Amino acid sequence: MHDENPKYRYGADVLTPGWRDVGRTVIASQEATVGLVVEEIATGFCGAVVRIEKNIVTLEDRHGKLRLFPLGGGFLIDGRPVVLGVPARAASRKPARTASGSLAIPAAPARVARGSRIFVEGRHDAELVEKVWGADLRIEGVVVEYIEGVDNLEKLLAEFRPGPTRKVGMLVDHLVAGSKESRIADAVARGPYGRHVLMVGHPYVDVWQSVKPERLGLAEWPTIPRSIEWKHGICEALGWPHDDQADIARAWQRILARVRTFADLEPQLLGRVEHLIDFVTVD
Repeated sequence: MHDENPKYRYGADVLTPGWRDVGRTVIASQEATVGLVVEEIATGFCGAVVRIEKNIVTLEDRHGKLRLFPLGGGFLIDGRPVVLGVPARAASRKPARTASGSLAIPAAPARVARGSRIFVEGRHDAELVEKVWGADLRIEGVVVEYIEGVDNLEKLLAEFRPGPTRKVGMLVDHLVAGSKESRIADAVARGPYGRHVLMVGHPYVDVWQSVKPERLGLAEWPTIPRSIEWKHGICEALGWPHDDQADIARAWQRILARVRTFADLEPQLLGRVEHLIDFVTVD
């Protein structure tokens, strides 16, 4: 007969508050402050926090590449798992509806990122999608990644290897009949991953044009000759500085600031993005 006293084996009181948590790993909460370096577990992407908006965190790695992730669990700091949250000073009451027009869900828990992704061509596309659809993406656990041009798509698909639970939705600029973009889309559709990839596009030369011109006090966007780089031409036509890339970046921020909800965007873009979100979130 074992004569060990249970009092010493289990402690003086097995119903002491917190006894259920003994031996469990407690994951710490961490405010996503600008400059904080974290790693996203699912993708291995490591970068510094550069922006937090609508419960989406933007990380920038040492090469300057940006990725957007929903806040919540699934991050590491110095190898330790953490739950990233909105900084207390940035927290605010959620509106009745999100910027995309969806019903807002106050204090909705962040969903672990899906295997599926939405690809966009550039940083400006990613920032616009995040600003209008950020709340929806957080709830659905969808990560938006910009790939620096559709020319890189087939190579990236070969590396990503889309499948039934790893779908890819791709938003393409200027996807019109006979364009380079349409030829790439046709090739992807015929390729080995075609059934798990959806490419949709808007008719605009650049995503800038998807912002309604009246939001900028214009009757219509200026027409730019094909011999002139489009963004530089737009800035010049509007009388904005356009000497270097910093001027272009400031011009985009000026445009983006005029976008508050889906009502500030052209329908040709709205429907395409909603289609992509549906594609990557429905099994």
